[in-house]
Amino acid sequence: MTPDDLAQDLIAAGELFHRRGWVPATGGNFSARLGAERMLITASGWHKGELKPEAFLVADLHGIPEDAARKASYETLLHCQTYRFDAAVGSVLHTHSVANTVLSRRHASIRLSGYELLKLLPGIQTHGTTVEVPVFDNDQDIARLADRVDRHMQRHPAMPAYLIRGHGLYAWGATVAQARHRVEALEFMFECEMHSNP
Repeated sequence: MTPDDLAQDLIAAGELFHRRGWVPATGGNFSARLGAERMLITASGWHKGELKPEAFLVADLHGIPEDAARKASYETLLHCQTYRFDAAVGSVLHTHSVANTVLSRRHASIRLSGYELLKLLPGIQTHGTTVEVPVFDNDQDIARLADRVDRHMQRHPAMPAYLIRGHGLYAWGATVAQARHRVEALEFMFECEMHSNP
């Protein structure tokens, strides 16, 4: 896909997520891989329900924008970490829903069990399973946080997503569409968990 096509897919994801209440104001950030060493990512300060093609910039997988005058999202290094960890990842999406924020403040990890939508996550063929979504403490030092996530992924390479405490969800997929589907599935299950385990 071209960068323009990927931008349109990310714009559509932002519109959907905003309608669902998962990316209030300028919260969240979205990216898509551009080959082995670059990505398209939302620039800092854009409302995710009102994205336009100029809302995106190209950066390398160390988070450095090709255009030095542009400012990437504060959390770009978390996207970089996921792309560097798994070359099959084609998109990373970050949301700030009420459910994922509340649950991440309550629990050290979120156990999802018995949901039909678990089958949208990688490697899962049946609802009769349990998935553990880890929660990492928030940290204003994003490089340090990305390193903590990376060390956890090295030990648990099959994990499908993670939460940052009081902050939000990071999920990914081979394409923007697959990442979006996984976000939708996870947000649905988080909402169920929030209502069933107050």
